[in-house]
Amino acid sequence: MAVALEPLAVLAGARTPFAKAFTALAQVPADQLGRIALLGALQKAGLTPADVGEVVFGNVGGQPDASNLGRVIALRAGVPYDRVAHTVNRNCASGMEAIIAAWHILCEGRAELVVAGGTESMSNIPFLWSRRAKDWFVQWGRAGWWGKLRLLTRWRPSFLRPIPALELGLTDPVCGLNMGQTAEILAKEFGISREEQDRFALLSHQRATEAWKRGFFQDEVVPVPAEVTGAQAVERDLGPRPQQTLEALAKLPPIFDRSGQGTVTAGNSCPITDGAAALVLMTVAQQRQRWPDRPVLGYIRGYALAGCEPRRMGLGPVFAIRKLLRTHGLRLSDFDLIEINEAFAAQVLACRRAMASPDFARQHWQEDQPLGELELEKLNVNGGAIALGHPVGTSGARLVLTLLRALRERGLRRGLAALCVGGGQGAAMWVETEQP
Repeated sequence: MAVALEPLAVLAGARTPFAKAFTALAQVPADQLGRIALLGALQKAGLTPADVGEVVFGNVGGQPDASNLGRVIALRAGVPYDRVAHTVNRNCASGMEAIIAAWHILCEGRAELVVAGGTESMSNIPFLWSRRAKDWFVQWGRAGWWGKLRLLTRWRPSFLRPIPALELGLTDPVCGLNMGQTAEILAKEFGISREEQDRFALLSHQRATEAWKRGFFQDEVVPVPAEVTGAQAVERDLGPRPQQTLEALAKLPPIFDRSGQGTVTAGNSCPITDGAAALVLMTVAQQRQRWPDRPVLGYIRGYALAGCEPRRMGLGPVFAIRKLLRTHGLRLSDFDLIEINEAFAAQVLACRRAMASPDFARQHWQEDQPLGELELEKLNVNGGAIALGHPVGTSGARLVLTLLRALRERGLRRGLAALCVGGGQGAAMWVETEQP
């Protein structure tokens, strides 16, 4: 039986701007993005690196010269070397997994203050050589002069065509489908039209653009300076398109199913993205004891993780949300705002359909009552990953940060954040603005 954890206090949080991979942040590695987010979060909390007891960061793509990325981020940020740090990977939920890991660390008393977050430089995920090419290069390095001459006869031009590791990483090795193909399955299964997906994508851009326009994201985002980018400073998300139209989205071809039946396009999918986010965390008891008068962004009350069929991984949030609701005796209608990561418009729309479907509830849980209606007015009110981007190791932490700030801005209390996870999993987290 799971042990109930003491609620967490989120003192503050920050994130870098998000940028489409291979653009403005392409020269910034994941450890530098994480460092900037960590220091930004500490600054907003009125703390210094010396106040940090431990650091946990989520990351998926890895960084060849920083295998324990969390530790490298901590040291680069000036966290004292006697404070430990580690890295976690739960695919798209890695940023949320970092929060969960920090929660357990704090509740067992290993540290009194933890910075948890996620970072991803999808621009810098390496390319891989084929097995034949690797064998040839290894032999070339070991061969003498005559051996190299013989090896030249075995050289093939195909050796110079490396395999993008990103492409492999976005393909599930069990079901053999890439993430976009799993979205196509859900679109067909739930009867989600191309127009419906494009309208949802347009709404994401409109809401994200409006959020930047009214100043909502300014206090969430810390700039990446020019000396780090090697070019211009990046001060805001580059994904939201103020001039986006439904007509322009409708012109884009399907990219995962070109049979003529496909509906998932680059326009109604999240872009491949670079960015980082971080949260400063304590237990509520420690926060009351050490800094009772310090402002708190919000509180984390519960979480749930669930598994589902890999080829329908986009439904992960449905299973995780149900588990969280059942564990804590809550209903979907108890939440004022909800964030579901927009990996694909089809995936989020399928989650809405599944939650409201009595047939789905009977098929999967032998229950007559569905989870409930996921109202668009409560969902991703400041836009989502289709507009902002989805740096995979980061998004779980970004959702929690954005959700707490959205609740505060609107004077609301309770929020729910959830993600689908490649490989067939879901993660969900319950947050509040009022002290437990």
